[in-house]
Formats: sequence, structure tokens, C-alpha cells
Amino acid sequence: MTKYLEEGFSLEKLTAELNNPDSAFYFALLDNQVIGYLKLNFGQSQTELKDDKALEIERIYVLREFHGKKVGQLLYEKAMQIARGANARYIWLGVWEENGKAINFYKKIGFVEFDKHIFKLGNDEQTDIMMKLQLTGN
Repeated sequence: MTKYLEEGFSLEKLTAELNNPDSAFYFALLDNQVIGYLKLNFGQSQTELKDDKALEIERIYVLREFHGKKVGQLLYEKAMQIARGANARYIWLGVWEENGKAINFYKKIGFVEFDKHIFKLGNDEQTDIMMKLQLTGN
């Protein structure tokens, strides 16, 4: 985990992500404290598909003490608003195969599994289930 955090969230990497015009960040605030955030990728910034008619939810992170308080739902709704505004045909994401709660949530709201990929957490290779939601009218 330490290696993953050092590599994936270094100042240089986060600065590059924030400056990338094809990625967007949205923050959930409570009393001026960030309690969660959303990272979206468009076009060539997507981690896998690189489809100009798709939007990737790369991250929805919420502080543990705010789990179950609809913060993640609000961030997800923001992603859907952005996807529809961008006329995306579908929205997709990857979920760790051991995160049954998230997989079930996404299935419940209409996402379907379409592939798998390997996600490296430090030296540990983990499998992510890739899921997508077709957006109507696009």
C-alpha cells in the first residue's frame, strides 16, 4: 500500500492529473473539509478504453467516517450529470473483484460487467471488474 500511495499519489503525479484537460476532479466538502472526491477521465486520459464517446469514473473516494452518509452517491450523481452534459454514450469504471458491496451497488443501478483488468497495488496484482452503464438517448 505504501508503494502504491507513493507512486500513485505523489505530488508530481497529482499535479499532472490536476493539470490534464481531459481529467476532472470534484470535491465533497463539509465545513470546508474535503470528505470525498471524484476523478473523471475523458478521451485519451481514460485508463483503458480511450473512447471519445465514453467517460471513466477513475475514483470515488470518501473518508471512512462518512461512508453510508450518501457522499459517494452525490459524487456518483455528479459524474452522471457530467457524462450526460458531455453526451457520453456510456460511463465505465473498474471495481476490485473483492469489493462485493461496490459491485452489487453498481449492478443495482444498471452497470454490467464487460471485462477485467489487472490493477497493481504495490507489488500485489489484483483483478478489477470493469463495468459500464449505457446512457440512453446518446
